[in-house]
Amino acid sequence: MAYIGKTPVIGNFVKLDSITAVNGQAAYTMQNGGVIFTSYDNVNQFLVSLNGVLQAPTDSFTVSGSTLTFASNLSTGDVIDFVLVLGNSLDIGTPSDNTVSLAKLTATGTKDATTFLRGDNTFATVVSGLTEADNWRITTDIANPSGFITTNWERSDSTGSGYLGTGMTESSGVFSFPSTGYYLVIAFGLVKFTAGAHDGGDFSINATTDNSNYTRTMLSQSSSATTNYNQATSGCMIFDVTDTSTHKIKFSSSGTWSLKGSTSENRTHVLFIKLGDT
Repeated sequence: MAYIGKTPVIGNFVKLDSITAVNGQAAYTMQNGGVIFTSYDNVNQFLVSLNGVLQAPTDSFTVSGSTLTFASNLSTGDVIDFVLVLGNSLDIGTPSDNTVSLAKLTATGTKDATTFLRGDNTFATVVSGLTEADNWRITTDIANPSGFITTNWERSDSTGSGYLGTGMTESSGVFSFPSTGYYLVIAFGLVKFTAGAHDGGDFSINATTDNSNYTRTMLSQSSSATTNYNQATSGCMIFDVTDTSTHKIKFSSSGTWSLKGSTSENRTHVLFIKLGDT
């Protein structure tokens, strides 16, 4: 509905700042929270209490701009108890403080005990703890490895094993991520030196961000002067996966050793943990 002249003030009930009576003074400045107050339509919206008695608008006081003027000067000892300004009761307009419940909000999404209201006026689910964690291992020994490990991968399924979330996807040794985010990638290698003195090798994490060119991002190395000696090697990286179609991981190893595998327990294995969103 359109209005000619000033639009009526609607709905918001305001208690103005305290005013101290001054001997011989009738006019006083109205403020709300220390700010000059003029947000009203007419004098009949005001409830003014003086010395415990409600005053009659127009007869006992008038308002103009930010000035409240009593019909006669106040005296020492007079007390202005409160000045309350009422909005127009014909419509809700601007709600009074602490009057809007969750049920009245028009935000999108589901509002319940598990969600919160975001700054973009949508309800989002509270994410508590980790959302993705997965563990994979090689199933058989690899003697004298010489590059990417492309076969004999399986998700760990020993007693009590499991994974959190959607989990990783593996194809020919290429590991794809279920969603974007920051991932902690950890590689554990159990190796056995077999050839003789000064055996050694490396176990590495390799990453691509274009689904083509892989770069070594973690290198772990180990060596031994003793034949038939078992040893562990490990390393980790944090991978910022901004695109699940292009950001992927491969593992590689090379050396005069045997990379140990098993279908019943984790020997050489890798761990993926999503730390948070990108």
